[in-house]
Amino acid sequence: MSAPRTTLPWPLVALFTAGYLAPYLLPTTVGRLDAGLPLTATQAGAVGSALLLASASAGFLLAAHVDRLGARLLARTGLTLAALGYGCAALTGSVPAVVAGAVLGGFGSGTVTAVAASGIAAQRDPHRASTAGLLGVSALAGALYLTVPHLGPAHGLPLAAIALTALAVWPVTGRLPGRTAVPVVREERARLPHLRAGLVLAAAMPCWSLAQNALWGVSGRIGLTQAHLTEAAVGVVFAAALGAGLLGVLGAGVLGARLGRALPIGAGTTLIAGCIALSASATSLPAFAAGEIAWNALYPVVLSYVIGLAASLDPRGRWAVLVGSASALGTAAGPLTGSLLSERAGFTGMGLVLAAGLLVIAVPMTAVAVRAGRRRIPAADLTVVEIPVDTATGAAERAAYDTAGAPAYGNSYASTSAR
Repeated sequence: MSAPRTTLPWPLVALFTAGYLAPYLLPTTVGRLDAGLPLTATQAGAVGSALLLASASAGFLLAAHVDRLGARLLARTGLTLAALGYGCAALTGSVPAVVAGAVLGGFGSGTVTAVAASGIAAQRDPHRASTAGLLGVSALAGALYLTVPHLGPAHGLPLAAIALTALAVWPVTGRLPGRTAVPVVREERARLPHLRAGLVLAAAMPCWSLAQNALWGVSGRIGLTQAHLTEAAVGVVFAAALGAGLLGVLGAGVLGARLGRALPIGAGTTLIAGCIALSASATSLPAFAAGEIAWNALYPVVLSYVIGLAASLDPRGRWAVLVGSASALGTAAGPLTGSLLSERAGFTGMGLVLAAGLLVIAVPMTAVAVRAGRRRIPAADLTVVEIPVDTATGAAERAAYDTAGAPAYGNSYASTSAR
């Protein structure tokens, strides 16, 4: 029996980065659609929402099927759809073609994210793996925010960057398991464990993500029209904000479970509410930068603990994928919600509404984290069964399997005993 793996699952980190890049680039993507195509601000926000809704749909469809279909096949399918969809949307000026490409690319991003979330949930330390993924996507998005404004005004530059990232990540899929792995365990119960806690968390996450991404989707316009900044200056603020997010995630990684999950999720969400109100009301560079930087420093920290909480509810990764997809639903509604609220109530009014909603939703999320912290989450609802095989044949099959290479991360059959 091999020793437990303690290294980071870099293929999953790469997939996490590729899957989450589209939401992270949402402000510049929506802003450039508005400026480069015959679309109103609300219509551009609706395109962003359609992209993210497609991503959420992929997660819901695939939540319970990653093991059966195979992580390698699903990852390659998702990366292909992302590269084709975003690439085509970047290269055309036809609005229907851009919308179709964005939706196709969004479905690909959601497929890739589902594979990453399922694999991360099977890790011995899912919080550490999700933290590394957030570091990767924050660093890449920050670099793009610094670079894209200097490459021209084309609407397709952010979309092309996402497509190229999908292509760059493709080689790591060779280290993912296929669906023909030798079974070593038998599932005794198919139902989801910790149903009440999982449902509460899944119901809360759309509201939590909607508030975040309603502001994120219009942050570019706040900086340009209300704070009177240039696109380059807004890009620098976003890059600095994502850099602060890197520091925040590093801090969360160092703290790990020392603070539990209830305090980071509850207090962090409360602080985020204040940051959203500040950023939405900003009329100058200092206020805008302070709100965006503080908010982006806190957001990935809280998100990493939420991902870890969802993963702890089911080591097979089903709650992690479902909660992530529920979060993506809120993310999908964010750009359109932000556009509509800002048009009717102004940016300041929008910020106050979103902040109030976050304060309300923080209560059930914290309650789930408190209850999860009071009990030991069962390792898995799986039972190891003995498979009688001929000794020589079994040794040969095991040698062939070891030669082919075991997955670089845990899965339902490789990680059960380690848990």
